[in-house]
Amino acid sequence: MRQRVVRVALTAALVAVVLLAAPLALAIRSSLYAGQRDTLERTALAAAVRVSPDYVTGDPVELPKAPTGGHLGLYDPQRRLRAGSGPRTVDAAVRDALGGDVVRARSGGDLVVVVPVSHAERVIGVVRASSPVGAVLDRVLVAWAVLLGVTMVALAVAVVVARRQARVLAAPLEDLSRHCRAVADGDLDARAAAGGIAEIDQVARTHNTMLQGLSDLLRRERDFTANASHQLRTPLTGLRLILETGLAKDDARPALREALDATQRLDHTIDELLRLARADGMPRSPLPDRSVPELLQKTEERWHGLFAHDGRRLELAGGLEADDVRVPGAAVEEILGVLLDNARVHGRGTVRLTVRDLGEALAFDVADEGRLAGHPAHLFERGRSAGGGSGIGLALARDLATRLEGRLSVTRTDPTTFTLLVPTGDPHDEEPGGSGPAR
Repeated sequence: MRQRVVRVALTAALVAVVLLAAPLALAIRSSLYAGQRDTLERTALAAAVRVSPDYVTGDPVELPKAPTGGHLGLYDPQRRLRAGSGPRTVDAAVRDALGGDVVRARSGGDLVVVVPVSHAERVIGVVRASSPVGAVLDRVLVAWAVLLGVTMVALAVAVVVARRQARVLAAPLEDLSRHCRAVADGDLDARAAAGGIAEIDQVARTHNTMLQGLSDLLRRERDFTANASHQLRTPLTGLRLILETGLAKDDARPALREALDATQRLDHTIDELLRLARADGMPRSPLPDRSVPELLQKTEERWHGLFAHDGRRLELAGGLEADDVRVPGAAVEEILGVLLDNARVHGRGTVRLTVRDLGEALAFDVADEGRLAGHPAHLFERGRSAGGGSGIGLALARDLATRLEGRLSVTRTDPTTFTLLVPTGDPHDEEPGGSGPAR
């Protein structure tokens, strides 16, 4: 691209110089020849005023000095040279000037100007001034040489400016090309920098916007894959235990009904993960659709068998018996599932799920008898886990809580206690209430 810019700029400069220099060269030539003729005419006129009417009778005529390399002579009406220097055989210019007109001509390689001398309305002679054409031609060639030198300097300056502008224009495009190669090699964090050229910067901004959208899309796809893998593993384990228990009994219908409920919960889990991974980012909070007692009952049915299989206890407690307090059931159940699974895998002893009414919000406390090591904030970072896990579940739970316009946090480290705050008013009108006190 740089060579192309230089070629275009040089071609434009060359065309401009030719269009300007050619007429200027002709104008210089014409001006120098006209100036020399004007000089000859002034010299001839200066000589003509010195000619006395009786020069023919013997009064000598004193003519000015002749032009350098040329001649200055006085001719009478009989076309004879009376004074000065000039050709003995008169030319057509002298003959024409005897008619009373100033004549400019070229004769025998000379520029000639002939001026008539008049007295009493009669031409009594002519003054002929001449100079070699070669002298003027030498001056023309010198002027043309200077013009050619200026032209070459102008072209050299145009090349220098074009090369500099080519670097300025090509640098942002080369940077954008390097950025695209880095993206093609897998570096999705690379971003094109501004280069100071509005049009190229607009392309870079559009490219960065597109790349940001692709990066967000890939991140959501990766998060969905990881979340689905994490969230489906425990329900599938529970489903397997239900089916194994049913196979050990003569009547498998209760186990099949329980397995059907488990598959419905799996379907709800997938729906929640898909909603979380929607392309428009965090969607609006879902509407409350389930009472707290119903939610606690479903949670106990889902998790009691898993804790019992591990030889541990799950205790549920809460002071909410009325059905008029409702929460987004699927999302809250999914978050509580993450917290209970985290307590089952990484905690110890009895696990307690407690519900507290804080007025504008409900607090769901999940506590076990273990002790949390490390900084609590690191637990919610995707890819990090204090207990050797994948670090996906708690990050997913916090994302779900944010979608509910609630909050998930660690309220105690010994024993380990997680608290989920869920607003009980219209989630689209107000923010959730304050956090519950640490236990």
